[in-house]
Amino acid sequence: MAHFENKTLLITGGTGSFGNAVLNRFLSTDIGEIRILSRDEKKQDDMRHEYQAKMPAVSGKIKFYIGDVRDYNSIVSAFRGVDYVFHAAALKQVPSCEFYPMEAVKTNIQGSDNVISACVENHVQKAIFLSTDKAAYPINAMGMTKAVMEKDVIARSRQMLPGDPILCLTRYGNVMGSRGSVIPLFCEQIDEGKQLTITNPEMTRFMMTLNDAVDLVLYAFEHGQQGDLFVQKAPAATIETLAQAILELKHANVDVTTIGTRHGEKLYEVLVTSEEMLRAEDLPGFFRIHADNRDLNYDNYFSKGTKGLEAMKQYTSHNTQRLDVAGMKQLLLKLKLFGGRY
Repeated sequence: MAHFENKTLLITGGTGSFGNAVLNRFLSTDIGEIRILSRDEKKQDDMRHEYQAKMPAVSGKIKFYIGDVRDYNSIVSAFRGVDYVFHAAALKQVPSCEFYPMEAVKTNIQGSDNVISACVENHVQKAIFLSTDKAAYPINAMGMTKAVMEKDVIARSRQMLPGDPILCLTRYGNVMGSRGSVIPLFCEQIDEGKQLTITNPEMTRFMMTLNDAVDLVLYAFEHGQQGDLFVQKAPAATIETLAQAILELKHANVDVTTIGTRHGEKLYEVLVTSEEMLRAEDLPGFFRIHADNRDLNYDNYFSKGTKGLEAMKQYTSHNTQRLDVAGMKQLLLKLKLFGGRY
């Protein structure tokens, strides 16, 4: 954590699952200050009391700022004196974004652009923007708005001058047990003796813990150059396998019923598209996708095109390492829901 010694880190949407995971990782280190920027005063107050109780010696490092990334003027002052930014604020519930797509546009696109502007205005050194597998070949409003966010981060990274903030992206799949994850729902249904409701037994999703998500962001922070996008290689499982693993861990015997795909859902998720694989760097445990920094000299697109796209294979939850029930149980045991750390 040498990079963070006596530094100030700001986390947008910091009262969420990711923000809590970062606090648990960083508070006991030599970091100078962690700023939590969010619009929910109740969650901020709950977080303040939680860390005062469980980590009283270091809880003073946490500073809280109320602001909405949609409103530039409400957030820009929170960035004063900040060295690094992790941008996690988002509307990420797929069905909600399907019904309120313009709200997703305001938060996920305009809000992220406001964060970039605040970073530039306040001379932040580096900012990591969190994205999602749903931004690759998006079919729903959440994924579409995150895809535009990615495009905007890369476009604005091209405009940065020496000494300006370095802008990087991370893209990851399902974070087990986080807000929006189906795992707490399955546990709740079992505890209440209800049927376990699954959408499609053959649907696959990438599986990673919150700790993995923090590892990915830190890897991007340490290795990222202007406009880079980082993806962590992760195993996947079918929803049927996930449900069976949870039933076995909880020693439950309830019926499982298939209810059908929800609004905006895919059968499988893509973390790296075929087009991105052409310029992806295959690293141990990660893919690094360099920004396409060609300019608007259109001759290049006709005389210097890229060959080999048809030979490239996208990286998906269908073709990555597939977990069986035993492997899924091992991963679940890392979660607090099942007695683990995360």
